[in-house]
Amino acid sequence: MRKIQLTLIQIDNYGPWTVTPEPKREFELQVLQAELFAELERQFGSRGGLVFPTRFDNLLAVTNGVSMEEHREIQKVIGQKFPVTVSMGVGAATTPYQAQVLATLCLQRVGSSQSAERKSALVGSCVSYPDEDWVQIAHMDINHSTLLTDSEPIYDTHFLLQRTHVALVQMFLRRNALVFYMGGDNIMALSNGLEVSEISEVLADVKAEMGLELKAGVGAAPTAEKAARLASEGLHEIRKSRNKSTIIFKRA
Repeated sequence: MRKIQLTLIQIDNYGPWTVTPEPKREFELQVLQAELFAELERQFGSRGGLVFPTRFDNLLAVTNGVSMEEHREIQKVIGQKFPVTVSMGVGAATTPYQAQVLATLCLQRVGSSQSAERKSALVGSCVSYPDEDWVQIAHMDINHSTLLTDSEPIYDTHFLLQRTHVALVQMFLRRNALVFYMGGDNIMALSNGLEVSEISEVLADVKAEMGLELKAGVGAAPTAEKAARLASEGLHEIRKSRNKSTIIFKRA
């Protein structure tokens, strides 16, 4: 059975840490979160994974092909470079939603996110034989978004993008898929278990609800890095050809 592997990365005891011995300056917290995300993206990315910031104190990574030992190595790097530690829960399932449920539950069982006792916990399990590593990613963007950027106030376009993001989250979540905003007008969906026709239905629903046309490259491969690359290649082909296709699917 083909499964996606997700890792919940949670900063240990972060809430209390931000106010001990006194509240830390907001810009310092923002820098810490940004640099921690960048380092995690670098570490998992070099191993074929892909990290999404989510809440910044709680991040989700697609980690197919990354072993528990490699997770531990990444935790050690974080502990050496940052004034905080991170705990990780790993879950694998046929759908992204169920994988993150498993990752979350196993981490919750070993202690609260604000527990001073929990530190650098690593729990859960990776994809193992006879199951296979498999990641499907849809990389979407909004048609003609540059026209909006060049003609509308920046916060108006930002609001439109966030509305689009939320609409996609709701529609994909009903199909057990997870959606993440990637910056600009780019949005990614972890879409294991969905047919191209189902993704096309979502894009049509967004157009009907919001009047926006989206296109998508969909990639499927054993690792997140390969799936994301194939998805981006498909999206680039749609942009370059300017044909009527709204979705191109590529498989490793």
